[in-house]
Amino acid sequence: VSTQSTWDTKDIRMTTEGDTFAFNADIQQLMGLIINTFYSNKEIFLREIISNASDALDKIRYKSITNQDELKAEPKLFIKIVPDKSNNTLTLWDSGIGMTKTELINNLGTIARSGTKQFMEAISAGADISMIGQFGVGFYSAFLVADKVQVISKSNEDEQY
Repeated sequence: VSTQSTWDTKDIRMTTEGDTFAFNADIQQLMGLIINTFYSNKEIFLREIISNASDALDKIRYKSITNQDELKAEPKLFIKIVPDKSNNTLTLWDSGIGMTKTELINNLGTIARSGTKQFMEAISAGADISMIGQFGVGFYSAFLVADKVQVISKSNEDEQY
């Protein structure tokens, strides 16, 4: 059974099947900063999401050097971008390393893992929003163009979430 994770900018919560996790206050502050202050640079989201997918491919490629089984489930490395005009969605799909449920919660919803604090400090000091990927928070740039972001991830070490 697969589950889906959904982030909704209206209440800034992460929901997985049967579980709801609220983003901490720093993540909520970052979301407000990204969505409300820097909307004019919304095109950076695509670069950031593709960069995340590329990083996931690099990680599984590196792990497969010492353990060929890492590529057993999906031997081809790819990034696919699928626009759907009728549903007004854009799907980015990669065959990278994926995240466990715990990694999804820790890496996407917790300031300690995301670089949020450093990014917010840099922005406060006058840095450009286009530097977002350098702080490990590029995922959040998707909210520049979306009210809802759905993440489906499958790690070789866990179920699909």
